[in-house]
Amino acid sequence: MKAQHLKAARKARGWTQVEAAVRLGLSQPYLAMLERGQRRLTPRLARKAARVLRLPPTALPLSQPPFPPERTDPQFLAEALAALGYPGFGHLRTQQRLRNPAELLLSALTQRDLEPRQAEAMPWLVMRFPSMDLDWLLSNAKLRDLQNRLGFVVALAQRVAERLEGPNSSRVDTLRQLVSALEQSRLAREDTLCQESLNEVERRWLRENRGDLARHWNLLTGWTAEALRYVL
Repeated sequence: MKAQHLKAARKARGWTQVEAAVRLGLSQPYLAMLERGQRRLTPRLARKAARVLRLPPTALPLSQPPFPPERTDPQFLAEALAALGYPGFGHLRTQQRLRNPAELLLSALTQRDLEPRQAEAMPWLVMRFPSMDLDWLLSNAKLRDLQNRLGFVVALAQRVAERLEGPNSSRVDTLRQLVSALEQSRLAREDTLCQESLNEVERRWLRENRGDLARHWNLLTGWTAEALRYVL
């Protein structure tokens, strides 16, 4: 959360600095310095501000990968997705706090192997939270050579959005721009969509039968836009 976002959120609630400071447990002068960018908004305070100001999960602070081991644990990912409202894990009851969708998506992309519901959740995250910090996501994906995985996921989401909303919606435009940025750094080497344990028979079958998007992004995966059950 940046200083301008904090100020805009406060004004959207119709609160004065004094009113917001009381709710945040701060002094008015300190809040004023935060809004001017003269003081750093700590992760703890950012979380409290997001809760008090009723901001979306995309306003939550982002961690710097590599993530701690618990954040790449399958159960952690499932519960984090459930906390964000992912229908595939709607049966889970979790007390886990909300995570920034961009952080969760990058964490999933780094996995060697994901179970199908978690893999299917990646396009859902992109569709559900198009306002996530795409610059952070893009730069961190490039640092880890994950741009093909991310490009495929975003392209899937774009295809679904075009089908549901038409080619000129704001969501489609946002996704199209991200795909375009990822195209410039698309890797030639073959990869999987977090299915590194595939045996050679499975890999050979996918090379011959994968969809056009998977082929374009050099991924061995059977996922297509038509196969996604959860999109919004």
